[in-house]
Parts: sequence; structure tokens; C-alpha cells
Amino acid sequence: MNKILSYFIVLVLSAGFLIVGNQVATFNAESLSGNQNNEFAPTFYNARITEILEHTVERIELSHGYMTNITVVFTAHITGGERRGQEVLARYFHTDFLALPTIPLSVGNRVVLFYDDWDSEFQFVELIRTHFIIILALLFLALMLFFGRIKGINAVISLVFIYMAIFFVFIPAILNERNIYITTIIVSAYAILSTLLIVIGVNKKALSAIIGCLGGVMFAGFLVAIMNGIMHLSGVIDSDTRTLMQFNANINFRALIFAGVIIGAVGAIMDVAMSISSSLWELNESGGVSDFKSIFKSGINIGRDVIGTMLNTLILAYIGSSISLILLLMMHYTSFMELLNMEMIVVELLRALVGSMGMLIAVPLTAAVCGWFYTKPMK
Repeated sequence: MNKILSYFIVLVLSAGFLIVGNQVATFNAESLSGNQNNEFAPTFYNARITEILEHTVERIELSHGYMTNITVVFTAHITGGERRGQEVLARYFHTDFLALPTIPLSVGNRVVLFYDDWDSEFQFVELIRTHFIIILALLFLALMLFFGRIKGINAVISLVFIYMAIFFVFIPAILNERNIYITTIIVSAYAILSTLLIVIGVNKKALSAIIGCLGGVMFAGFLVAIMNGIMHLSGVIDSDTRTLMQFNANINFRALIFAGVIIGAVGAIMDVAMSISSSLWELNESGGVSDFKSIFKSGINIGRDVIGTMLNTLILAYIGSSISLILLLMMHYTSFMELLNMEMIVVELLRALVGSMGMLIAVPLTAAVCGWFYTKPMK
């Protein structure tokens, strides 16, 4: 098949999945419990501070010390929504009783305001920082295009498809009480297929990586499903899940552990499988290896080197996202065994170990598939 034609077919099928997947995920959503529209939902507005009218600091004496309250009254120009163009009066209140840092406000700051119907006033919610993220994202795109050229463009396209799959299919499906296990498997398979076929193309190299990656992910999924039952995990592991339970208790929180492990491991497993498949392809094309045994042996050797760094990447990624939690727990728990047996810690260890084992399984599987495909006369 023509490479350009196959490329556009992959793009069309990827876009089609998003459209159909979103329709399935949101079908009959209004009739599901816990998903009705809330007529009392808060209204938020983007605005820009035009003038600081008042800045007061109140120090209150307590029995154990002092509490400082800061109130800032300012005018702001609404830049979006139904009140766009209006000049409104807003208030920012901060108390160090909550141990949160003070946000310095000044004229020109872009802010998010909340309209409080009870008090009939606008209140400060947060600074708008998305424009900085957009600038950083544009820099990222420029670097991807400069260094990656065509494949850099394809990588960005595949990344967009994956994000759309998460936010237009995966998240709506969970909120609308679809089967989390099935949804996770489908979205993970879509992420693997769309990424590798768009970035690499429809060829033996991509197909080998796809099979190796799917095998590693399936093994990881099978393992986490077993461990989930054996360890009797509830899935309600932190304040976020407890809050979510209050809003929608019908979500299967044990299944969320499965989803978190698999979604978190897909990228690392895909990276390992692609590294092995691509390396062996180049070796085979240059004549360095040409028979199944040599290709498989080279794949295992390459895999050992790749696994060493990828395991560190996966483990450090989990630790890096949980530093505050680790510090908090280490401060308040003196028993190391008690700490290790907390469900939130067990789940983090499960994610790291199962994801790592999925990568380990992907190495020999990808090497074997490459040995089979690359020794065939047709390319």
C-alpha cells in the first residue's frame, strides 16, 4: 500500500475512533445517576485586574499565637463569558490559618473570578497561568519540528490524538459509568496503535513494536487485576478519591487502580518495544543480523540496556509525582511497616512494579516478533 495513502487512512481511522468513542461514552448520559446537570453549578469568569482599591491586613490574637487575615478589594475587567466587557468589583481573602501562601495581586494580573450568588459578589479564585503554558507548548512544538522534522510533526499529531482519547473518550466513559476495565483496554490499545502507526508508518517495524507493546500491557493488566483482588484494595486511597466518591459513588474505584496502572505504563512499555524494534530493523537492513536467532539475541541485549534506564524513568516518574505525599507520610508515621501497608503506598508500589514487569515482558516478545517478521523476504 502507498505510504501516503496508508498514513491518511490511519489518521482518518484515528479521528473516527474519537468521534464514535465520544458518542458511545456519552450516550444516554443524562439518565445515569449522579450525572444530571446541576442548576446551582458555580459560575467562573476570566478577568484582568484594572485597579487595586483596598489592601487591609488584620492580625488576630489567639490563645496559641496570631492569625493574619489579608483582604484585597479590586476592580476587574471581565474578558470572557456572558459578562464579557463588564467592569466588576471583586474581593480576595487570605488567612494564614489554612497554611496557604499569599498570592500577590497587582494591576494587569489575569485572574479567575467566581460569582457568589449568596453574597452577590465576585471572589478571587486563582491566577490565570495558562498563557505561560501555551508559550512553553509553542516552544516545545518548535523544538519538535526542528529536531524531529516529519517524525516530530507525526509525534505531535499522535500526542494530540492520545490527549483527545483521554479527555473525550476515557474520562467521559468513567463519569458516565461505563465499564472501566473495557474502556481502559480499548483506549490503551488505541494509544499504542495510533502512536506507532502515525509516527513509524504501516510497516513491519511498527507492527513488531505494536505486538510487543500489547503483549507487555496485557501482561501488566492481567497481573494488576489479580493483585487487586488478592490484596483486597478498595481504590479509595486519598482525599481526591474520597471527594469523587461523594459526587459519584457509583464509580468502580477498584477499577480505577487498574486504569491508573495501565495508562501510566503504556508510554514506558511502548518506548521499550519501539526502541528494540527500531534498533533491530536498522541492524537487519545493514546486514548485521539476518536470521531469527541473531535478531532475537540482539533484541535481548538491546532490551537489557534499554530496560536499565526505562525502569529508572518509570520509578522516578512515580516518585516525582508523589514527593509531597511521601514527605507528609514520613513526618507523621514512625513505623515503616505501617507506612508500607497503607493502601495509597501499596497502590503506588503496585503501579511501579507492574509497569516495570510489563516492560520486561515486552523485551523478549518484541525481539521474537522482530526475528519472525524481519527474516521474511517481503518488507
